[in-house]
Amino acid sequence: MWRLYHFTLCPFSRKVRFALAVKGVTHELVMERPWEKRSAFTALNPAGQTPVMQQGHIVLADSVAILEHFEEVVERTGLLGPKPEDRAETRRLVAWFDQKFYAEVNALLLAERMYKRAVLRASPDAAVLRQAGRMADVHLDYIDYLLERRAWLGGNQFGLADIAAAAHLSVADYLSGIDWDGHDPAKTWYSAIKSRPTFRPLLAERFEGLQPPPHYDKLDF
Repeated sequence: MWRLYHFTLCPFSRKVRFALAVKGVTHELVMERPWEKRSAFTALNPAGQTPVMQQGHIVLADSVAILEHFEEVVERTGLLGPKPEDRAETRRLVAWFDQKFYAEVNALLLAERMYKRAVLRASPDAAVLRQAGRMADVHLDYIDYLLERRAWLGGNQFGLADIAAAAHLSVADYLSGIDWDGHDPAKTWYSAIKSRPTFRPLLAERFEGLQPPPHYDKLDF
């Protein structure tokens, strides 16, 4: 069986876990705190980052590489889309959330609200949190824009773009970085994502010393 080294509040780990659940790939979870830099973990991935998957001598690192691998080897439930243009748009949006949303929102929230508070026991920088909130609102505007023109983020069917966006938004929401008011399309879409049995286990998890807001795992929020 595959082993997935993950961190509860790592959006890239959540993206892989959600996608694997949708595709029906069974795996064992191994909790990893990347900042501890365990030698056994860095031997698997010299970058020292989650997620990493291992099965025997096979090691897969980086969420994009992991999911591209399973798209190739698991034919059921394709997540990239049926046409080349669909797959190109899906990959564009996955990169948008993995790179732009992460840099402008989640990297700030994780540094201030998770690492500073739960690990360093220090106070977060309010100015940084306000900046993350402003940028989260910009990204929600873009999600609204897409959903006013499409059934799902990447097009007419649920796919990897929705999985990536939901993974990143769930971490930001856990860290109280999302204001859903005024974003009805995004809110309706995310409510549908939250209702999926393949996503619910992620919402049930908690990181010790840091609790999410009351609405976090509720379908009606």
